[in-house]
Amino acid sequence: MKFSRIAAAVTTAALAPAVLIASPAFAAGPDAPATSTKPAPTTPDQAVPDQAVPDQAVPDPAEEDRKTILAIIAHPMASEFMKEAGRKAIADGPQAMRKFIEIDQHNIRMDDYRIAILRLLPNAGPGLKGGINKILSSGDNIEKLRHFYDVTQHELRDDDNKVEISRLIGTGGTAVKEAGKKALQGTPADRAEFLKTGRHLAQAQDDLVELARIDEGWDGPILSAAISKLMNGSPTPAELRHFLEVTQYELRDQDNRVAIAKIIDGGGPELVKAGRAALAGTPADRTEFLKTGQHEARAKDQAAKDKEKPAPGKDGQEQGNGSGTGSGAGGNTTGTGNTTIAAQGHNGSPLATTGAGDHTTLIAGGAGTALAAGAGLLLAARMRRAAAAR
Repeated sequence: MKFSRIAAAVTTAALAPAVLIASPAFAAGPDAPATSTKPAPTTPDQAVPDQAVPDQAVPDPAEEDRKTILAIIAHPMASEFMKEAGRKAIADGPQAMRKFIEIDQHNIRMDDYRIAILRLLPNAGPGLKGGINKILSSGDNIEKLRHFYDVTQHELRDDDNKVEISRLIGTGGTAVKEAGKKALQGTPADRAEFLKTGRHLAQAQDDLVELARIDEGWDGPILSAAISKLMNGSPTPAELRHFLEVTQYELRDQDNRVAIAKIIDGGGPELVKAGRAALAGTPADRTEFLKTGQHEARAKDQAAKDKEKPAPGKDGQEQGNGSGTGSGAGGNTTGTGNTTIAAQGHNGSPLATTGAGDHTTLIAGGAGTALAAGAGLLLAARMRRAAAAR
């Protein structure tokens, strides 16, 4: 009995799994789908992994190189040659892109820096030019070239600016001196700004003062009228500078021509000859005539007239002394004196002659000797007229 129970228990235990597994099918009925066609709860977890997930997690080296090259050729310092080489490397594929990044871009960049440094030469001062020559002969790596372009060139340019400003202070007028000294005490930007615009504004102030000084000391109508017109307008610094450096000398020469024409009108042969030669010559010839030539020619004419007088003897001297108001030698002397004075008066009086000498003061300078000679001739003429009147 005991044995049969044990056997029954073992049989029941052996059949129990089969009963438990088969029981749901029976419970569901004959219309239920087969168990093998029903999705298991873990089916989505067992699906084949998406191949895009590993691609996003691990960057593509070729794509990264392409982005790097695009950034390089977009840089403001990138030359057209750099851009062209970069685009070509992208088109040629991964190996070409890697070679461009590791080798080509550095060689091209060195050449670009050399070209950029060479372009600094046209506006460079002595110090900067020396630095450019030195770096181009010894700059064998990108760091040296970059440092020169980014730092050294500005230091050398400022040194050149200091030298130029010091030169302007030494030769300029009051306004230029004051503005230049202020720039030297300022920043490199202050010095660059002074040389770019400040110097011209300061020079314009000095030029206006110079024009006023010229107008005050010049008697010629043409130049004086032009100065008045310029100063009453709104001249630019460039216009003022051009007038002082070029136009004033052209107008001075025109005034000198007018003065010479007045001087030789009715003058003696030597004076007319010298005056016409001056008119046909250069501006310097006309200046020289007004300064000294006219007086030398007058002296020659006077010497020729003196030779035409009869040699005075004892009787002739007495006759001359007794007939100062008659028609003899004394009368001829009086006539000669009137001719000389009439010629001067026709030219605008003796002041016109000395005025021409004043014209040349600003061109050639130092006409004191000429003015003294003219005054001597004027005094001699007045003495002759006084003797004839007695």
